[in-house]
Amino acid sequence: MKNKWALLISLLLLVGCSSRTVTRIDTDLVTDLSGKWNDTDSRLVAEAMVTECLDSPWLTMYMERNASKPTVIVGTIQNRSYEHIDATTFMKDIERDFVNSGLIRIVASVEEREDLRDERWSQQGFASPETRTALRNEYGAEYMMMGTITSIIDEAEGVRVNYYQVDLELLDIETTEKIWMGSKKIKKIIE
Repeated sequence: MKNKWALLISLLLLVGCSSRTVTRIDTDLVTDLSGKWNDTDSRLVAEAMVTECLDSPWLTMYMERNASKPTVIVGTIQNRSYEHIDATTFMKDIERDFVNSGLIRIVASVEEREDLRDERWSQQGFASPETRTALRNEYGAEYMMMGTITSIIDEAEGVRVNYYQVDLELLDIETTEKIWMGSKKIKKIIE
């Protein structure tokens, strides 16, 4: 009897374990499984919008007036879609593309600044004078990027369309002037 139970449990484990395979793929490969917002959408929209922002007149005018790169903070990008979208991934994609362009200086987010300030304060008491970082030397952001991700879903007779619109704005922090506005749209048909 014990052998039958051991054989049955072994078979169940074998069948249960063999029903799933995992394959690693290139992170740049487009993988639309559900038709919902995914990593590819985040990456492609961020790349397109950062390129559009950097190619717009505000940056040329800034460079003509100043001898340094503009300082930008990526603020809140709100998810107002019908599905769960982690906007942090999208925000990090934007920050990465700005930094890698070499044309924009990106400063830390509110949460990141708190950690950095805690570390600076800790260094004042514990690090040697020649290696501790100075207080009150942070770059102040001149501009803030903010935006929304929205969606519209249309469905009939087994066909579904997921429409996403990402709207971003670059605002002058001092004057509140909107100096750049961009929009990117994605439409997916799921059958």
